[in-house]
Amino acid sequence: MTYRKVLGHFPTGVSVVTATTAEGRPVGLTIGSFTSVSLDPPLVGFLPMVNSERWAAINATGSFVVNELGAHQAHLCWQFAKSSIIDPFEGVDWHPSPITGSPIIDGAIAWIDCEIEGVIDAGDHHFVLGRVLELEHSPLESEPNPLLFYRGQLGRFHPHE
Repeated sequence: MTYRKVLGHFPTGVSVVTATTAEGRPVGLTIGSFTSVSLDPPLVGFLPMVNSERWAAINATGSFVVNELGAHQAHLCWQFAKSSIIDPFEGVDWHPSPITGSPIIDGAIAWIDCEIEGVIDAGDHHFVLGRVLELEHSPLESEPNPLLFYRGQLGRFHPHE
């Protein structure tokens, strides 16, 4: 329990990783453990639970999009995190990414279209390594504000003046 409390003091961005199944169904899950890995070649990583059915569906596609949520999208964090929600895409506007066709959630402050480069067992999680194929962020003049997770709560970034 101390482990979880201590690591809860490390704020993370909130991402939804998405893909489109062979049947054309969108699938996605909330990830708080996303990171850049390498600039050359461009690689990113995230850590889904080993027993996640949504991760298994994404893995089967061979590709994914990381959607970085904005502070205005807090409801999507929980919608894609709860396995009890059968269709987390219900009521969510999205469009296909340019390379893999994986869902880009409308309003996300950034997205990264990737193919799965490798999956490494890491305890009760997998470390998924993705090769970046295409990426984009919202216009800087729109002042995007990321959704953050800290000590079990959602919040936003406030820069120092």
